[in-house]
Amino acid sequence: MQAVTQYAKSGDVHIAYQAFGDGPLNLVMVPGFVSNIENYWDQPDFARFLNRLAGYARVITFDKRGTGMSDRVAELPGLDQRMDDLRAVMDAGGMEQAALLGISEGAPLSVLFAATYPDRCRALILYGSFSRFSYWFPTEEALGQFFTYVEQSWGTGGSVQRFAPSRANDAAFQRWWGRNERLGASPAAVTALMRMNSQIDVSSILPAVRVPTLVIHRTEDKAVDVEGGRDMAAHIPGARLVELPGSDHIFYVGESADKIAEAIEEFLTGSRAPAPVDRVLATVLFTDIVSSTETAARLGDQRWRDLLEHHHAVIRRNLARFRGHEVKTTGDGFLATFDGPARGVRCAHAIAQEIKSLGIEVRAGLHTGECEIIGDDVGGIAVHIGARVASLANAGEVLVSGTVKDLVAGSGLRFDERGTYPLKGIPGEWRIFTAAV
Repeated sequence: MQAVTQYAKSGDVHIAYQAFGDGPLNLVMVPGFVSNIENYWDQPDFARFLNRLAGYARVITFDKRGTGMSDRVAELPGLDQRMDDLRAVMDAGGMEQAALLGISEGAPLSVLFAATYPDRCRALILYGSFSRFSYWFPTEEALGQFFTYVEQSWGTGGSVQRFAPSRANDAAFQRWWGRNERLGASPAAVTALMRMNSQIDVSSILPAVRVPTLVIHRTEDKAVDVEGGRDMAAHIPGARLVELPGSDHIFYVGESADKIAEAIEEFLTGSRAPAPVDRVLATVLFTDIVSSTETAARLGDQRWRDLLEHHHAVIRRNLARFRGHEVKTTGDGFLATFDGPARGVRCAHAIAQEIKSLGIEVRAGLHTGECEIIGDDVGGIAVHIGARVASLANAGEVLVSGTVKDLVAGSGLRFDERGTYPLKGIPGEWRIFTAAV
């Protein structure tokens, strides 16, 4: 089988994808850090793996923006933009719901998507995965060595020593792997991508995953430490860990390659239906007007009501612009949620700047966490944390929790550390950051 490459539109960017197979299940394979979907089929082991998936599922593969057959971009995106790309290829392929197979660096994206859109993710398989970049490159020295390879040898296939040591003496495989490097991304793009990846940390959201999850990892994986997979399985509720022998990071070659394929098939064809969705991962935004009581007393009732109408219009216009969901108003404030933390931060900044033209200022606070869906409302500890973060903000200031900062790696947003604070009613102390665009 040789699938035909098509394009899905995600904002202004074209995302290359292929759809193949006609099984009863939907499955999306989320690739590692670089890929080229057309090159997959020229490697016999990879083609055999894909054909096996197609025997029981309808499969979508895609290249992330900036890599492979997808559009090159001026700046590589953060994880929330990449969620948009994943959703775009699902929509283009007619998949309302699918299982996700997250490979290596594709695993953090898959985790974030599954927690944010549990209604669209029926199951999650994570191979060679990690929640923090340090499981991939544990030190700056190790990352620096990789950058040296990229600068001096990218495209030669020499990295096969790290990614597929069992094929280190296979000249044909190394030639194919070198072509995969060249067709996946240019050296400059790889360097930029890895600098963005070095900021990945989704560890705080693992408990928010509520779909059946299988974690597969080779015990001696030379690229991503097996502790990365163990960490994923330990912190995703109900996750099953399958640890197999072998040192290859590439899943379709080497020792236990067939067992990896068998574990995926058994998990997908035997998994039970997901539970009804009542909890999702979301970014919570709280805003309120600074010195509202004093302003209302100074203006009088009618002028205050007029000001509130303008204030509400500004916020709702920006929520629509940044795809936020208004949950409710709280007198002179708003509670809203977002399916991507970077959009939430940018929306908060846009609101804070535009509101100043009304002669008032707002404070804003954001946190990302698991929220309970209660009719049209949201609840849970994440909502309380968002409210406490907002209460610390000064006039015109946008504050975020450390969780938000960790999740917007590569977004171009800037953060200054505000300090570590206790949050009333919330265990522990929390790092708080001032956000800037």
